[in-house]
Amino acid sequence: MTKDSYLVGLIGSGIGPSLSPALHEREADRQGLRYLYRLIDIDTLGVPPEAVGDMVRAARDLGFDGLNITHPCKQLVIPHLDALAPQAEALGAVNTVVFEDGRAVGHNTDVTGFAASFARGLPDAPLERVVQLGAGGAGAAVAHATLTLGAGRVTVVDAMPERSAALADSLNRHFGDGRAASATPDRLPDLLAHADGIGGLVHATPTGMAAHPGLPFPAELLHAGLWVAEVVYRPLETELLRTGRALGCATLDGAGMAAFQAVDAFRLFTGREPDSARMLADIAELAGAVGTLK
Repeated sequence: MTKDSYLVGLIGSGIGPSLSPALHEREADRQGLRYLYRLIDIDTLGVPPEAVGDMVRAARDLGFDGLNITHPCKQLVIPHLDALAPQAEALGAVNTVVFEDGRAVGHNTDVTGFAASFARGLPDAPLERVVQLGAGGAGAAVAHATLTLGAGRVTVVDAMPERSAALADSLNRHFGDGRAASATPDRLPDLLAHADGIGGLVHATPTGMAAHPGLPFPAELLHAGLWVAEVVYRPLETELLRTGRALGCATLDGAGMAAFQAVDAFRLFTGREPDSARMLADIAELAGAVGTLK
């Protein structure tokens, strides 16, 4: 039986500026639902990321219907769940937990969220060679999405070589040998130079977030022939996007991914069909209201 009252939340680090509560609650209001979306910030609580299991158990015991999970807990949460949806299992990352009959089931709506956003925002972008910076939870999702969109080859760059190598191996098993490779950050200049005109950069690290401002690498590594896609959406215009746009790069901010992953999460939490066009308009308005959208 479909309910009309829901309690959900978001677990992560530095999530105070998150637009998720307003995004979910606005759509719920339009559908006549009572819907409370709470922020559970591990920084505010003073607990380490490894405490995510305790927080998931507490939320389930307190009657939450579900949780969104963000950096740095998307992978750490997995051992504490009772089951995984196939896509979350393939990714090794969870961004949505649904409580069903006392069980905690992990899902991942980042893949479909990024794919939908990219197809809408950069429909003609060349995908022969894609360089992705970041191999964490968001990185696994967007790499899967990029290859699903038809990328010829994705090279994953991460400061932790074992992490990028593991992701590349997983991608090759899923999509076929040679579709993915891993590299260390010192190879970024060469990789970006070779992608010029035939590909672009996907940025999937926390750098640029409100709590982690700055550029993830020296600005001179960007070229006008690259497109730049950002996962961060708090703020919408990161320093990376601002720098890329000034150089003439086609750019994609994180708003679309945030909206489309929220659409899928709302559906999982409530069993109701949200209006994606309205939620896209919501995130643009909400981001503009806090001065992050030009």
